[in-house]
Parts: sequence; C-alpha cells; structure tokens
Amino acid sequence: MEGPVNAAGGRFEIPSPAGRFVAYGLIGWCGEVLFTGLHDFVRHRDNRLPSRTSLWMFPVYGLLLPMFEPLHEAMRDHVPAPARAAAYAAGFFGVEYSTGWFLRNLLGRAPWDYSDAKRQLHGLIRFDYAPLWGLAGLALEPVHDRMTGRSG
Repeated sequence: MEGPVNAAGGRFEIPSPAGRFVAYGLIGWCGEVLFTGLHDFVRHRDNRLPSRTSLWMFPVYGLLLPMFEPLHEAMRDHVPAPARAAAYAAGFFGVEYSTGWFLRNLLGRAPWDYSDAKRQLHGLIRFDYAPLWGLAGLALEPVHDRMTGRSG
C-alpha cells in the first residue's frame, strides 16, 4: 500500500485504491467518534464526550472507495450540489441498510440499532439523518479530489 505523497498540485495524494480504502475507513471512524461524542453531549449533557464506533465500521466506511468515488465522478461537472447531496444520502442509506442487514445476519445484530428512533427502517437507517449524509457526501468531494490528485 502506498502512503500519502506530496503531489505537485497538492498534498495528500493517495494514488493506490487500497490506500484510499484505508483513508476512507479512518475518516469514517474519526467522523463517527466525533459525531457520537457530540451527540451524547447535546442529548445527555455528558461533558465526558463518550464516543463509540465498531471495528466492523472500518470496512463499511472503506466502501466509499467503490461506491462514492464513481458517483462523485459521474456527477461532479453537471449536477447541482443539492441533487448531489440527495444522491449521496440515498447511496449512504443503501450501503448503511445493506451492510447493517449483512452484519445482523452474520453476527446476530448490527453494530448500530436505530429501532428506538421515530423515522427508521428495520432499525438500520434513520431517515432524519438524510441531511447529515448529504452534507457528509458534499464534504467528501474535496477529500476525494485531494486523494486522487484532482483539483476539483
């Protein structure tokens, strides 16, 4: 696996797909830790900022490589940002549901359970998270561009 290189057009280019898979897995883990810590602070006023994720989430977030990158490439030059955000949210829901279903069948339960949420499907996705997933997709666009050496 190749590490980050200092490319002529920018830093942090990762030409290897395996390297980008690892980068997406790490970005996802860090994002989930940040989100769960802030969530618990807002919801329960827990200033310890307890955070959590699962080792299973690393390959789930790594799926951004084969799922997100081609979608971003297909839409980047001609689809407005709100439509891209909606497409990303739908894609993330599809991956979240299918990987949750797979892990639930493999392990007996998924690493996450949204069964107590009002707007959820089979405890695997929360529809009220659509705006967050859309914004996450838009935020990942420049990350993808940097890792692949594209200026955007």
